[in-house]
Amino acid sequence: MALVAVRVGVVVFPGTNCEHDVAEALVELGAEAQLVWHGSASLDALDAVVLPGGFAHGDYLRPGAIARFSPVMAGVREYAAGGGPVVGICNGFQVLTEAHLLPGALQKNKGLTFLCRMTELEVTSDRSALTAGVELGRRLLVPVNHFEGNYTAGPATLRRLEDEGRVVLRYVDNPNGSVHDIAGICNEGGNVVGLMPHPERASHELLGSTDGLVLLRALLAWAGARLEPAGRG
Repeated sequence: MALVAVRVGVVVFPGTNCEHDVAEALVELGAEAQLVWHGSASLDALDAVVLPGGFAHGDYLRPGAIARFSPVMAGVREYAAGGGPVVGICNGFQVLTEAHLLPGALQKNKGLTFLCRMTELEVTSDRSALTAGVELGRRLLVPVNHFEGNYTAGPATLRRLEDEGRVVLRYVDNPNGSVHDIAGICNEGGNVVGLMPHPERASHELLGSTDGLVLLRALLAWAGARLEPAGRG
């Protein structure tokens, strides 16, 4: 039976600026990438959804605070509730927390400094759509590019994240002050994941690292597994 290419929708808000980077990296891995305008509420026929980085709606009020009301987010909520894999990268992570699809919040970096640098990550859970099948303890070199990437949450939420294995990535050398060195988390089902580092910017040797492909491959494998054995209708 012929393999079916995974179809990934990359959501575009006004101010998003990483959509083409994400799409290009996914296509290089054999996926089909489709840009989805924030005014669309339908995510039909998609096998995975990515909310990329940028400055959705100019990051007015707070990053992601306006984007959570975009029509597409109703579709994202429904898609996630049905088990569909959803990944939010950087600004996309901020949108997912504002939309309460992931707990906690992203605040200004310690020292109030914008960060744009390579960062070493450690894979700390393999129970998410972005890390399934990736060796625990594996270290990945992936860049960050943010001003409000300092993850925070209340004690009860942090305890639940830790106890349930939902902290999927940690910083080896914490650049932004994130509590518990958290770089990425997932929801209870593991299908909704948010991370501040940019795997699509570590997808080619010319970019200084290809480690981001480890995470993107895991996403496509997770999405592809949902197509089997029936395939896409």
